[in-house]
Amino acid sequence: MSSFTIDALAVRVFDDDDAMGRAAAADAAEAIAGAVERTGAANVMLATGNSQFAFLAALLQRDDVPWAAITAFHMDEYVGLGPEHPASFQRYMRERVAAHVSVHAFHYLHGDAADPEAEAARYASLLTAHPLDLCCLGIGENGHLAFNDPGVADFDDPLDVKIVELDDACRRQQVGEGHFAGVADVPTRAITVTIPALLRARRVLAIVPEARKAAPVRGALEGPITTACPASVLRRQPRATLYLDHASAGLLAVR
Repeated sequence: MSSFTIDALAVRVFDDDDAMGRAAAADAAEAIAGAVERTGAANVMLATGNSQFAFLAALLQRDDVPWAAITAFHMDEYVGLGPEHPASFQRYMRERVAAHVSVHAFHYLHGDAADPEAEAARYASLLTAHPLDLCCLGIGENGHLAFNDPGVADFDDPLDVKIVELDDACRRQQVGEGHFAGVADVPTRAITVTIPALLRARRVLAIVPEARKAAPVRGALEGPITTACPASVLRRQPRATLYLDHASAGLLAVR
């Protein structure tokens, strides 16, 4: 493992996805324990996507996570997709987390809500009532955080949750990960937690393995801090740590 800092952001590079996942899970468990010690509860936001598999598996295997004290959230959902659709992020969280541990509560975004704007407002109210102690996120192939793609990302967004149009690169990533048969099948809109709401968490862990993430990682760490690569804003976050494996760190000048 190697570690370094770029601007305010701590970066840790591991030999492989499994080692990275275990280290991120250990740090997540520590953050959760700290929140429970302070307040008796922990509010935790988790990310979906194939890049989170090793981290979530490692977190679930730990015996020091007080799941019963955790109120959990996820960060995005496709507009128009029901909770039983194979690509639904609510389903991902139910099957990969909630089915294995008993949390105090898991608040889901409902992509099939009749009024997506009202659903966004409902979720924003929940986040206001449950300030995040920990946010575990990934970085998209286009540099997005949650579904804050370059065209809609706002580092000073006045909203905590909003409806966005998904860009082509984002939709193609969903196909590449095997969640949809073709781009035409991917919804064009989503409900997403915004960048300020994500980064307001007391602790932020960005978990980013795989070679397909090497280009956005390089853009985030070595390019300008700009919404053209939304993940670049992580460099302003002293409470954040970026976890990479050798593949995702492969294009960095300094490793």
